[in-house]
Amino acid sequence: MLAESGLEVRMTVAAGLAAARRAVTARTQCVVVDLTTSDLSPPAAVPDTVPDAGPSASRLAGLREVLALARHAAVVVLTGGGDARLGVQAVAAGAADYLVKSEVDGPLLARAVRYAIERKRAEETERRLVEARILGDENARLERGLLPVPIIDDPALAHHTRYRPGRRRALLGGDFHDTVQTADGTVHLVIGDVSGHGPDEAALGVRLRMAWRTLVLAGHTGADLLATLDTVLGHERRSDEIFTTLCTAAIAPSRRTARLYLAGHPAPLLLDAAGGVAALPPGPHGPALGLLPGADWPATDIDLGEGWGLMLYTDGIIEGRVRAGAGGRPGERLGTDGLVRLARAARGRGADGRALIDALVAGAEELNGDVLTDDVAVLLLRHAPA
Repeated sequence: MLAESGLEVRMTVAAGLAAARRAVTARTQCVVVDLTTSDLSPPAAVPDTVPDAGPSASRLAGLREVLALARHAAVVVLTGGGDARLGVQAVAAGAADYLVKSEVDGPLLARAVRYAIERKRAEETERRLVEARILGDENARLERGLLPVPIIDDPALAHHTRYRPGRRRALLGGDFHDTVQTADGTVHLVIGDVSGHGPDEAALGVRLRMAWRTLVLAGHTGADLLATLDTVLGHERRSDEIFTTLCTAAIAPSRRTARLYLAGHPAPLLLDAAGGVAALPPGPHGPALGLLPGADWPATDIDLGEGWGLMLYTDGIIEGRVRAGAGGRPGERLGTDGLVRLARAARGRGADGRALIDALVAGAEELNGDVLTDDVAVLLLRHAPA
């Protein structure tokens, strides 16, 4: 019948369940089960306690074995002329379709086989989509739980962040940031960038951020804090080649000065009350964490003034290229100077807070001609005294 219908198949015939177990493989697409065969049910397949235990129940038990044996394949059953009810029960048990043997011709059988295979494929695709969606939701909840919640108790301070990993369908990357206000009123900021991309780097970034917060709350600051983080990184990283750039700042309780430490990281931008933007002048700094054992990280003291904004960022936002026709030299990196120009233009349009950060990311992507592929983290702390 299948040959006459024009359906090209490679068929294997199994006389019963024992032979079917040897015949069914991962390449089997459809199994046609004849429920009228006498060798379908294994011995004692149906307990005597089942009220309707008989030929029909026995065949259904055998069908369930076939369904378990060929989970990846579609199953079509053939019944006798008076077994329409059995066919319905077979579909309820998991078969894709049933046909009455005396009423089957070639086209009908071929169509049933085709539909059963396509339906099985659709079900498998839907199952995988559901599993991927569940896994994605679980990962998203986990990553949201690992993102930092700033600890600030100063109404004169406004805290804004933007975080976007370079990996697709991820909430966390190797960049990290955090903000903590200690009991003496000092506000501590950190932003860091773990070298490399992927879930291992994201996990390492989370561990470093949590270690930084713990150390700050325990009273550690400055170069001693960085030295301890350097030790933590050495124990936690999976390879000696992994390093981390980092910028940390401590805003004095007066909110007029800050002490800055740079470990191979770009210097922050300083925003004044008049709308100006400037990159902090390069001062003494130390190497990235994980590169030089026993390294030192000197401090730089900054005069902030009365009303100010301090923007910390990772190099993902400044490493984009300038495309042809976008100003500047085509192919050159945006760099800190380019970021300053974008910030001045955005502030000139009245952008501030989160809107300013969004304008910088959008401007960097526009100049790049495409989305930024590296992780991007930006932290902006604004001080507006009453």
